Formats: sequence, C-alpha cells, structure tokens
Amino acid sequence: MSSRGIPHYLVINRFDDEFGEYHRFVEPGSCRLSYITLACGLPVLDAEGATALVVVPDLDLGTVLPVARRLAELHGGFDAVVGPSEYDVLSTAQLRAELGVPGWTPEFVTPFRDKARMKDLVGAAGVRVPRFCRLDASSTAASLVAEIGLPLVLKPRAGWSARGVVRVTEQVALATALAGLAAPGPAGYECEEYVEGEVLHVDGIRREGAFQFVSASAYLNTCLDFTTGTPLGSVLLDRGERLDTVTAFAAAALDALGLETGPFHLELFETPCGELVFLEVGLRPGGADVPFLHRDLFGIDLYAEAFRATVGLPAQRAAEELSGSGGWVAVPEPQPYPSRVLARTSMLDAVAEVYAEVLPEIGAVLDGSGGYEHIGGRFRLRGADHATVRRAALEVMDRYRLLVAQLDPVAGR
Repeated sequence: MSSRGIPHYLVINRFDDEFGEYHRFVEPGSCRLSYITLACGLPVLDAEGATALVVVPDLDLGTVLPVARRLAELHGGFDAVVGPSEYDVLSTAQLRAELGVPGWTPEFVTPFRDKARMKDLVGAAGVRVPRFCRLDASSTAASLVAEIGLPLVLKPRAGWSARGVVRVTEQVALATALAGLAAPGPAGYECEEYVEGEVLHVDGIRREGAFQFVSASAYLNTCLDFTTGTPLGSVLLDRGERLDTVTAFAAAALDALGLETGPFHLELFETPCGELVFLEVGLRPGGADVPFLHRDLFGIDLYAEAFRATVGLPAQRAAEELSGSGGWVAVPEPQPYPSRVLARTSMLDAVAEVYAEVLPEIGAVLDGSGGYEHIGGRFRLRGADHATVRRAALEVMDRYRLLVAQLDPVAGR
C-alpha cells in the first residue's frame, strides 16, 4: 500500500480511445491514478481526477523511468504499474523491477515477447508448436532448409502485428531475405515451419488459473496478408465441440507460460486434418476491433478487466451470454503511402449484419502508421451464427470501396 493509505496506480498510456479511460475501470474514490502518456492519449484521460499526469515524447524505459521515480517521490510510491499495450508490456515490467513495485517481472513477461522462448516453454509442456530455430550469424539458407524445410517463415523474435514477417518458398528467396534482415540482424529473428491451415484466435481474461472469460474466433485472411494490402476479418466460433477444443488448447498453452491471472490474445493454427498448432500469444487484450466487439456483444470490457486483473482488483462484471455470432473486418491503408481519402462507401445499409463502422474522414491522409485503428475502414457485424457472419464479412470485403489520391511521399501533397 502506498504511503497515503489509498492504492496508487501508475498507468503508462499510449491509447487515444475509450479503452484508455482508466478512471472507468475503478470505483470512484477507491484509488489514485497517475499517468505517463503520449500526447495523443491526453483527450481520453481523466486529467482533473489524476494524482499526476505527465506527457512524454516516447514511452521508452529510459524516458519513463526518471519521470516515474519523481512521481513516486512526490506522491508516496506506487502499488501497481500498468502498461496495457503490446509495445509496453516488457518495459512496464522493467519499470516495476526498477521501482520495487509488485507485479509481473521481466523474467515472467519475456516469454510473451520472445517468440522463440515462448515456443520453448509451450512445446516442453507437450503442446504442438511449429518446428523452429533461432537464427544467428552462422545461419544460412541451406542449413535452414535442411532443418526446417520449405516453405518457412522468418519472424522477429520480439515482433508484433506481423511486422517484419517473411514467408519464403524457395531457397534463393530465403538467402535474399536473410541478407536483408533488419537490425539487430539474425540474432533478433527466428525461423519456423509454415503451417497450412486456418488461423484462429482466443481472447479473454484468466483468474487464478481458470478463464474468467474466453472466446474463440477464426480469421478471414491473415495478419501478414493485412500488411501487404489485403483486408483482415474475424468471426466468433459457435458454441460447441470445436470451441471447447480450441479453448482447452489455449488453456494448456497459457498453463505452460504460467499465466494464472491476466489478459491474453492467443493465436493458433487449425490444419485441414483438424490438428491444432500453437502460433503465439500476447499478454494483453486483442487488437483491431476485438475489444469493441466483445464490449458490444458480451457486455465485457476486456481492457477494464485486464487492468483490474493486473492490479489485483476483482472482476468488474460478468460477461453476458451471446446469442448468435459476431465478427469484424479491417481494411488496410492503401499502398503505396501516403494517400488522401476522396470517397468511401458505407456498409451499414449495404450488408444487413453490419451494425457499426468507422470510416476515414474525407481528406484524411493515410500514411501507413494507422495500425489496426486509423485505417481504410473498420466494420463490426453480428448475425445468427458463424456461417452467416462469415458470409457477411466476405461480402463487406468484396463490396467496400475506398477511393484515394496518391500523394508525393516527400511533399505530402
């Protein structure tokens, strides 16, 4: 407990939407909240009710640590430190260690950020993982093909959102990809077998080794496809044996990583013969429209529940029972970058299952920095079952039109 008796939580924030409204996640007067935030996050934070609020140019540990130390001295220390973004999970753990604050340690968090260590632990527990190996200076195309086979995938070990991921089908292309690896070079990458099959994701909150809430969904296309200009979608699985099998598989992987209490976004393959193969897991709620869809359909705020689980508070509310199914579609920013939006088509009246959409403003400039939020278009759907929503999501992908004008990448016009 902080020196003033009321719990004091430090939040490391980069969010600019409703899931950055941390004051909604706690009961009024139950705690003190201090924020270290990027400027983009200011509008959603409760500045008036904050114990402290500091805007920083970046959220690197070297930038945040001295600010956090100063706030601790001024306001009596912290009982928890929360950084809900994938970008901040490890640095927030390092911040806790530096400040002597309880919670997830760097040693616990590292396997959720290092894809190779992650698969070491999950595979050792008997959960099927892709064949993989770490790269180093001695790695060659020939040696990787001999060990893993073709096709294969190169991945940054600490990457996210399919950034830097390369799929290769030929040894010559692999040699070229190895030569072009970004810093820190081979030591920052892993190589794994390409697994043919549908990609699923499991989202939820764990409490004391059991699911407080869990859902499972099937992607339409892949996150890697999204980075190259293809729309990405997702549809919730119907209740039944398939859902139960997938969530049980996720539970075994989370057990292997030691996650007893906290949020997760886990991805896996389902091969044509029905085998489940672990892909990766993040120690945070899912991105894109995952949290919005879960709020709308299940009445559960994954970010609120993640925050409360992280600081040791009980669940805020139970999820509602879902009738039917739901899903979302994300349309990437058009390439090449940048471009200016000239026109776009609403899907609200065009596809019956679409109940919400977020379209870019006319005149907005799309420069490739929008992630899964400030993009070419976002759509949320609901319908009678998985098959109905899947058909509707594919229809959105087919019918949506976004008209842009390419801009000079230097002049921006």
